[in-house]
Amino acid sequence: MSVKPIPEDMHTLTPHVICRDASAAMDFHAKAFGAVVMTKMPGPDGKLMHGMSSIGDSKIMYGEEMPAWNSLSPQSLKNSPVVLHLYVPDVDAAIAKAEAAGATVTMPAADMFWGDRYGQVVDPYGHRWSIATHTRDVSPEEMKKAMNEMAPCPEGGPA
Repeated sequence: MSVKPIPEDMHTLTPHVICRDASAAMDFHAKAFGAVVMTKMPGPDGKLMHGMSSIGDSKIMYGEEMPAWNSLSPQSLKNSPVVLHLYVPDVDAAIAKAEAAGATVTMPAADMFWGDRYGQVVDPYGHRWSIATHTRDVSPEEMKKAMNEMAPCPEGGPA
């Protein structure tokens, strides 16, 4: 019997996030984004060694912050250069649900030049999420024209 290099129920790329209190982050993502908790494997000290949830047709893995192993959360790093992107049927409802669960809205949903209605939140564990609903197909030419007409990003950029 041969083993598949990518398990049947996994995609080629899966985000693996580090959280301060990863188990609580998994519970938050279930409440805010409808994640289904699949696995929580606590270590000898009770902290989460590995966790996995599914959101829609995708998986997300979790690990506990462990500074001794240089495994730091966005809270320790004071930011995250990574944004997790989530497509949903109704972006406005999804952002409202995330905010009600405790996320901070950093960019309210708006119609974007690339054809999505799009916004951003930060979860209580410091991870940034962009949330979108695709509302229209836009040609590369239309996108380029709209991009060129945009005002430049202010110094420091968006929150």
